[in-house]
Amino acid sequence: MDIIELLADEPNGLPLSEIARGLDMPKSAAHRLLSSLVNRRFAVQDDASQRYRLTVKLAAVGFRVLSGAGTSDICQPSLDRLAIRTGELVRLALAEGDTLYWIAKSQGALSGLRYDADLGQAVVLHATATGKAWLSTMNDEAAASLVKRRGYVVPVRFGKPFVRDEATLINELAATRARGYGMAIEEGEPGTCAMAQAILGRDGIAVGTVSIAGPASRFTPERMKDVAPDLAATVSEIADLWPARRVMDFVSSRALKRTSNA
Repeated sequence: MDIIELLADEPNGLPLSEIARGLDMPKSAAHRLLSSLVNRRFAVQDDASQRYRLTVKLAAVGFRVLSGAGTSDICQPSLDRLAIRTGELVRLALAEGDTLYWIAKSQGALSGLRYDADLGQAVVLHATATGKAWLSTMNDEAAASLVKRRGYVVPVRFGKPFVRDEATLINELAATRARGYGMAIEEGEPGTCAMAQAILGRDGIAVGTVSIAGPASRFTPERMKDVAPDLAATVSEIADLWPARRVMDFVSSRALKRTSNA
């Protein structure tokens, strides 16, 4: 598996010596493992350069896995673990074009106030922790343009949005970047607070977000700081599931189709 992960980042392949050196293993062991991969057609050795590279068979197997499971199925264990650790509602949103959609959730609270995410619905970008986290990965001009096209309005059921104009939005995004996560204090829903962090693909483009929401009485800004490392670990875990934007696009389209038909 170490060899596979190493070659996954080397489309032109690597010679045996570099593979052995990079993984700190004897050449004989590396050659034996590479021969096995070649025999199973997961890798090929170029006749001219003698470099080893992965074949499309590995990608094909990955797509077979994804075709049999939606995004929520794949991410659910990660969401569940975070929900259990925090005792709060954890949600996953995926980007599709210029919009974020809620597509999965896990409820960590066993009693008291509970929440139900609007699965399949678009996220209000300027008035939610999720939206702010996503917008903060863009430059200010792009983020402001995106929000301006929709207007600084919120559904009736929302609380009091903090961002009401472009100047406030720019300041909030700067604070979000400095903090490392988006934050909403009784904005998306009265009596609730939330935090969110963007999921970045290897190309640096945000493909979605993971958020945590809880009642304002216990999910305070101080509590958010405490659970920020857990949120970051979950985001990293989920990002590793889709190291390529192309795969994320494929999974995202399937997930949105499933939620829209629900």
